[in-house]
Amino acid sequence: MANQPEFGLLLAEGKTKLIYACPGDDTLAFMVNKDQITAGDGARRNEIAGKSRWSTITTANVFRLLNEEHIATHFVEQINDVTLLIRRCSMLPVEQVMRRIATGSYLKRHPEVSEGTRFEPVLVETFLKDDARHDPQIWEADIINMELATAPEIDWMAEQGRRVFETLERAWASADVTLVDLKIEFGRDPQGRLMVADVIDNDSWRIWPGGDKNRMLDKQVYRNLQHVTPADLQQVADRYALVADLTGKLRLS
Repeated sequence: MANQPEFGLLLAEGKTKLIYACPGDDTLAFMVNKDQITAGDGARRNEIAGKSRWSTITTANVFRLLNEEHIATHFVEQINDVTLLIRRCSMLPVEQVMRRIATGSYLKRHPEVSEGTRFEPVLVETFLKDDARHDPQIWEADIINMELATAPEIDWMAEQGRRVFETLERAWASADVTLVDLKIEFGRDPQGRLMVADVIDNDSWRIWPGGDKNRMLDKQVYRNLQHVTPADLQQVADRYALVADLTGKLRLS
């Protein structure tokens, strides 16, 4: 892997990453991860040294698995510790949440459902990315009315979302880890083709070793903190480092 790519124009900046143009090839871009971790629609923010590296490793490992399954993604290759080469695309302002087990915010919206309820097939929910409105849930009619996607494209995204989830569920099962739910996003390449994009890292899912919620390894540990201390952040960091290492050992067979 090259040590330092030549970055072009800064195309976009999010809470945890930056996107740069790739000089000489307008079909590609560079994604550079930050050490930032956020919660509560960005109301809580901290920096964890090394998080950018662990996010990069985790995302690269995950997208390699997806590419092996011939799922359309924007991932090309990992360039260095914090940088991915990706296909340049325009992101849809929505996120898709795939749920296998009822927990978290789903229970708040559906108090009639018991925690631990298993969804067969995987439940697909869609949310508009809007921090000011706390990412409200939206439905097919909303997506069509906002001209974000057509009905066939919405069906395709739901199908691909389930493929992504089931692929990663199978991979995590090889390490005796339960994939509880997963957030994914989609983008369009210059030809308008949809693909799984952005990142899939330890901020994107709930993972419970042995199916035990008390052993969770994901960002929910950070969200649950009442007061953030250096010791707390170190515990979060240790989990992110462990997950990055584990994703390098996941197998689909």
